[in-house]
Amino acid sequence: MIESININKTFGKLRVLKDISIKFENNSAVALLGPNASGKTTFIKSVLGMVLPESGTIKVNNTNIKNDDSYRSQIGYMPQIGRYPENMTIGQVFEMIIDMRKEQMNHTDTDLLDALNMKSVFHKRMGTLSGGTRQKVSACLAFLFRPKIIILDEPTAGLDPLSSEILKEKVKTEKNNGKLIIITSHILSELDELVSEIVYFREGELMFHKNLEELQLQTGEKSISKVITTILKKNHE
Repeated sequence: MIESININKTFGKLRVLKDISIKFENNSAVALLGPNASGKTTFIKSVLGMVLPESGTIKVNNTNIKNDDSYRSQIGYMPQIGRYPENMTIGQVFEMIIDMRKEQMNHTDTDLLDALNMKSVFHKRMGTLSGGTRQKVSACLAFLFRPKIIILDEPTAGLDPLSSEILKEKVKTEKNNGKLIIITSHILSELDELVSEIVYFREGELMFHKNLEELQLQTGEKSISKVITTILKKNHE
């Protein structure tokens, strides 16, 4: 579970998060949507402890994260652009991460790593990888330690169709296992089979957080892209 209470963040004169109060429960898959510069990434980085809000509270599984970073072991994060030591091989990156988290070695999840056949390219150096292969590395690491919370930032960007489907099936499996999954994506069609809730940010404000079925009934549309388009058009009328 993740809960934010009146989160505010500014960069210079720009207020990028404005009193954001929101709660995400376990056993749900949430689409975090909004245009560029809406505050999505800043919110995610605040949850991860990579950005410090000026005010407000963030709780992960009822623990205030401000003075306790142990909660991070409960989160698997797939960034939009993964950055790794360029001279290391894929295998060495996995060895390094596993060595850093030895206490979780008995609970590793290699299903995605096997499904994407990543061990066959363990010898390749990170600096030589295509964007898609780098995405696969990030995806495998996000699920590796069986986290209770999984945050995926533009997860299918750069992936080939088969790898994208494999990743989506993994997301479905983990949702069914009771995990909390948060996904940001500009490819809304990728989310139709995955998410049960929609959160929409605009200019640092939370516009709405609703169940997808509720929004579908409200708009008369089925696909997420048409649901969002219909709502935005009504708001501009």
